[in-house]
Amino acid sequence: MAYFKGVEKVVYEGHKSTNPFAFKYYNPKEAVGGKTMEEFLRFSVAYWHTFTANGSDPFGAGTMVRPWDSLSELDKAKARVEAAFELFEKLNVPFFAFHDVDVAPEGASLKESNKNLDVIVAMIKDYMKTSNVKLLWNTVNNFTHPRFVHGAATTNSADVYAYAAAKVKKGLEVGKELGAENYVFWGGREGYETLLNTNMKLELDNLARFYHMAIDYAKEIGFDAQFLIEPKPKEPTTHQYDFDVATGIGFLYQYGLQNHFKFNIEANHATLAGHTFEHELRVAREAGMLGSVDANQGDPLLGWDTDEFPTDLYSTTLAMYEIVKNGGLGRGGLNFDAKVRRGSFELNDLIHAHIAGMDAFAVGLKVANKLIEDKVLDGIIEERYSSFNTGIGEKIVSGTTSLKELEEHALSLGEITNQSGRLEKIKATINQYLLHVNEL
Repeated sequence: MAYFKGVEKVVYEGHKSTNPFAFKYYNPKEAVGGKTMEEFLRFSVAYWHTFTANGSDPFGAGTMVRPWDSLSELDKAKARVEAAFELFEKLNVPFFAFHDVDVAPEGASLKESNKNLDVIVAMIKDYMKTSNVKLLWNTVNNFTHPRFVHGAATTNSADVYAYAAAKVKKGLEVGKELGAENYVFWGGREGYETLLNTNMKLELDNLARFYHMAIDYAKEIGFDAQFLIEPKPKEPTTHQYDFDVATGIGFLYQYGLQNHFKFNIEANHATLAGHTFEHELRVAREAGMLGSVDANQGDPLLGWDTDEFPTDLYSTTLAMYEIVKNGGLGRGGLNFDAKVRRGSFELNDLIHAHIAGMDAFAVGLKVANKLIEDKVLDGIIEERYSSFNTGIGEKIVSGTTSLKELEEHALSLGEITNQSGRLEKIKATINQYLLHVNEL
C-alpha cells in the first residue's frame, strides 16, 4: 500500500520552482568541493521522530494519527517498515538510523523483545536488498523503560547494567547484520540528579568498562562500524556525564578509549550546552573526532530539546564550513534527528520537513565551500594572528622562549595597539555570500 499519496519521487527543480515536493537547492549529483552533494551531505532519516512520534508533548496528547496506528504492535512495526522505505525512496536519501525499540516492540521479556527485533530486522534486510538506502547507524534505547530510571551503564543496579549490556550486544549484532556504517551509544540517563546519593567514580568507571566490553565484542563478531558518542548536556538528568564534546574527549582519554570513538554531534544538544553548533563541530574536528551529525535546531525561546528541522541558513553554513574543512564526515552523515511540529500532523508534512532540511544544508554546503575557496575566514584569521609568525610571537609558538625573555620583551614595549576584530564586517560578508547563493 502507498502511504504518501499524491507524491512522486522528489527531484531537484531549482530555486525558481514552486513545487512544494521538489528540491530547490539540493541537487544530489551537483559537484561541490570535489564531491557530489550526495557524497558530502550523506543525508539520513531518523526512524524514531519520523515513524513513531505522535506529536505529544509534556502538555498535550498526540495529534498525529498514522495509517498504521490501529494495527497490533508487531503488525504496526511491519507497516512502519513499508512506510519508511517508501519515504526513503521518494526522498532519495542514502541512509536511515534507528533505536531498537523504534523498529520493533518490546516484549514481556528480553527474549521476547529480541524475537520481535529479529522479525523486523529480517524484513528491513529484505527491503534493503532492492533499495539504495543503507544504515547510517543503529543503537539501543536504554533510557525510556522504567528499569533505566537510575541509568543503564551508570546505574546503581548490577542487574540493570547486565540488561543494558545484553541489549547492546544484540544491537551490535543487528548493526553487523544490516551493515551499519556506525554504532551510536545513547546519552539517555547516563548522569545523576544529585551527588548526595551518587558514587560518581564507580559510575564513570563502569561506563568505561561497558564501552571496553562493547569494543571487544564488536571485534569478536567482526563488526567494524565506527563507534560514536552523542554528547547531551541535559534532559533528563541534572548532570549528564557526556555534557559536551570537550567533556567527552576528557573521558575518552582518561579511560584509554580515544582511538575507538568519535562524536555524533547534535545541533540542539550543542545549544543546550551553551555552545554554538559550529563550536562543537570545531572541537571535535580539531581533535580528529568528528564522526557524524544529528541535524536539527532548537528554539531559542524554549529551554529544552525541541528537535526542529534545520532551516537556519546561517547555522547550516557555519556547520558545513567545519564539515568541509574536515574533508567531509567519512562514514558519518547528516541524520535528521528532527520532528515536525505538533501542529504539522499530516503524513506529507514529513516530506515537506525533510525537503526543507535538505535544501538548508545544500545552501550551507555551497556557501561554506565558496567561503573556503575564497579564503574569506582563513585570510581574516591569518591576519589577526600574524603577530605569532615573527619575532617574539614566533618564539612563543615554537616553545623557544621563557617567562624571563617575555618579561624583557614586555618591559621594552611602548603603548600596545590592538586591532579591531571587525565582527560586523565579517557577518556582513557571510550575508553577501548567502544572498548570492544562486550564483555560486
